[in-house]
Amino acid sequence: MDNELQFAADLYHGAAGYYDSYRLPYPDAMIEYVTDQAAVSGQGRLLDLACGTGQLTFPLRRWFSEVWAVDREPDMVEAVQAKADALKAATIRTVTADAETLDAPPEYFELAVIGNAFHRLRRDLVAGRLLGWLSPGGCVALCWSDAPQSGNEEWQLAFADLLGKWRRILGAEHRIPVNWEEPQRRRPDHQVLSEAGFELAGRWDLTVEHRWSLPELAGWIRSTSFLPAPVLADQGTAFDADLAGTLGPFADDGTVRRAMGFVCELGRRPAAG
Repeated sequence: MDNELQFAADLYHGAAGYYDSYRLPYPDAMIEYVTDQAAVSGQGRLLDLACGTGQLTFPLRRWFSEVWAVDREPDMVEAVQAKADALKAATIRTVTADAETLDAPPEYFELAVIGNAFHRLRRDLVAGRLLGWLSPGGCVALCWSDAPQSGNEEWQLAFADLLGKWRRILGAEHRIPVNWEEPQRRRPDHQVLSEAGFELAGRWDLTVEHRWSLPELAGWIRSTSFLPAPVLADQGTAFDADLAGTLGPFADDGTVRRAMGFVCELGRRPAAG
């Protein structure tokens, strides 16, 4: 087992509004892949762990009679509840809890999903708990997407340098562990699921071109754990000006092009008998 890294519990405090507005939605094709591969019945229960503002909760809810949207950050849970109330989505139950300490009945869920968050959890512990929470034959789907600045395009390198500079300026260099990708490199997520007792049930990849405007990138940064809005605080205007000055030369018609990768890996609890 890994000595998994520890992430602070309030990294997204104050970021929920930006997270909801500026994170790209998962493609419809991914949602269809998950429901098809998991062979959902239409009457089962869904668990969305580390749900954020519901990027998986809401597009998946119509396939389930009950949905648990779980996150340890109250801001995120409140955002999901507000959206559920506005939609009169009574099947959605919001829970403020860690994935590692959530109290859920055994064999209760038909599908569990985790979006852009499994690396932040104690993977071995959570994978083992998921195996117990899922009904026999039930699936877990690990979903994630690329960050705009991850890549080797000239504008991405300039953007990454800009973010590093502002993390130093604002004393935010150690908000997340420097080597946060190392446990996944040593033991990929599919290995963690397999060692917990899951059967690997498929992988889905899709690249979608997106043109980011500079205001969208400024909003996206405020949705992150390393430079959320409360960290930028009264330096937000200066940051936005620096962003515009740095990326402006690369922006055609005010936008930069990014091929955004979306990935989903599925594990299945072995069927009974």
